[in-house]
Amino acid sequence: MNRFCIKDEIKNYVFILLGSITLSLGIVWFFIPNGIITGGTAGLALLLHYISSYSVGFWMVAVNLPLLLLGIKYLGKSFAIRTVITIILISTFVDVSFEILHIKALVEDVILASIFGGILIGIGLAFVIKGNSSAGGSTIIARVISSKSEIKPGQIIFIIDFFIILSSLFIFDETAKVLWSIISIYITAIAVDKILTGNLNKKVVHLVTNEVEQMSSLIKEHIGPYGTVINGTGLYNENKKMILIVIEVTKLQLLRDLVKKNDPEAFLIISEANEMLGRGH
Repeated sequence: MNRFCIKDEIKNYVFILLGSITLSLGIVWFFIPNGIITGGTAGLALLLHYISSYSVGFWMVAVNLPLLLLGIKYLGKSFAIRTVITIILISTFVDVSFEILHIKALVEDVILASIFGGILIGIGLAFVIKGNSSAGGSTIIARVISSKSEIKPGQIIFIIDFFIILSSLFIFDETAKVLWSIISIYITAIAVDKILTGNLNKKVVHLVTNEVEQMSSLIKEHIGPYGTVINGTGLYNENKKMILIVIEVTKLQLLRDLVKKNDPEAFLIISEANEMLGRGH
């Protein structure tokens, strides 16, 4: 293993450690005291904890390790090792914090707990993913099934989360807790997305125009120096050109005005820039 690989692996484990601690605190501070569950095997471990005398950490290991052994060939050796370490860290942190240190709830309110617990777990999961690892469970099942079928991993994870939430209806007396658990899972997904892709204030614009040279000059002068001219062919075999640019939201109206004034026949296709990598980003 060369110096760069060692550096990358150290970075991975720093993210895994931060993610495991953050995720564990979300469970201990908010979820366990308020009887809320989350998705994946963490949610299943919480459910089993509520109906048994065993700890959340015990159930996380008990549920995840058999799945990990089953799916190890689909994960790759390095990813599997990091996942095992992640599961053990989360399980240990949860049990030590709750069973030994008896860390108290930050708030005993289902609504606040579902919101802030969901945020913490989302941040924790995002760090774990940045560390090229996973919290096990549903990710493993999703990878195995998707490799054997045309079902997408995201659909499988959604189905698993749905059945975990559905099962909680038979455990909790309060339907409100189940509904707030669903909201918490949604908040977790948003937090993961924001951490991994960032909160970009940019749009991707495809400008189809007959005045490519004029519009290119105006864009360079008023919007910014970067863009790409793409040559294409219309449905009737006519030649067409399109300008592709990434633009700040604050300059979007200026671009609309430039197009409207200089080429009324042109049209814009505007979409979200969910993630940007490379020069200047």
